[in-house]
Amino acid sequence: MNTVVSKDGTTIAYDRRGNGPALVLVDGALCSRAQGPMPAVAEALADRFTVYNYDRRGRGDSGDTGPYDVDREIEDLAAVIEAAGGSAYVYGSSSGAALALRAAAAGLPIEKLVAFEPPYVVDDSRTQIPRTWVADLQALEPGDAIKYFFTKGIGLPGIFVTMMKLMPAWKPMKAIAHTLPYDAQVVGENCFGDPMDASQWASIQQPVQVVSGGKSPAWMKASTRALADAVPGAGHTEVPGQNHVIKATAIAPVIAGFCR
Repeated sequence: MNTVVSKDGTTIAYDRRGNGPALVLVDGALCSRAQGPMPAVAEALADRFTVYNYDRRGRGDSGDTGPYDVDREIEDLAAVIEAAGGSAYVYGSSSGAALALRAAAAGLPIEKLVAFEPPYVVDDSRTQIPRTWVADLQALEPGDAIKYFFTKGIGLPGIFVTMMKLMPAWKPMKAIAHTLPYDAQVVGENCFGDPMDASQWASIQQPVQVVSGGKSPAWMKASTRALADAVPGAGHTEVPGQNHVIKATAIAPVIAGFCR
């Protein structure tokens, strides 16, 4: 494990592996550098990149200095990129993609960005996320916050969450459930069914590739297409046979093909 200190003094933990140009991975909700898809992604790309997989603040071995602000998370990513040599390719998944997009718009030295399915909602094709969801998540105990996030935020049936409670991943997810309001704030106003506001991405100058899964729900496909249209010069790729839980073997070739 390696660490770097963010601008506000928060310690951010990361793993580094592989050889080649720097690639920073940015996780989504309820994931850490030890849990979720990124360890497998790092392994799949370590023969082509020096991969930096970090714990976002409040997760794993990273610190968590309050009060929370999205700008502090952007500074965390900036610190990891600095540790990686001052610039890097970035792959963000789900709310991690939303964070990476905000970082690119803020001018971080990101060479190229692959954004996989940031959980935006830009139409009325699904049950809408409550506009109070940040406050709602802040008020809930960890287990209830996870259920709320998956049912109200992602739109999964409650039985799915009941089954998750029996799985080994439930306990580590509960340990970082207090960061769910952070993810909600990172996604911001882009999840309430309103058309995508392109002005928020107008400052992005890096090449961006927006990626979606061929088996993902229609509302998510619509949002990724809207995002690709809104980000200046962005491309869009749909990976056949994949959904929001994309396999490392499916996303790794997309990242490697774009980041070269």
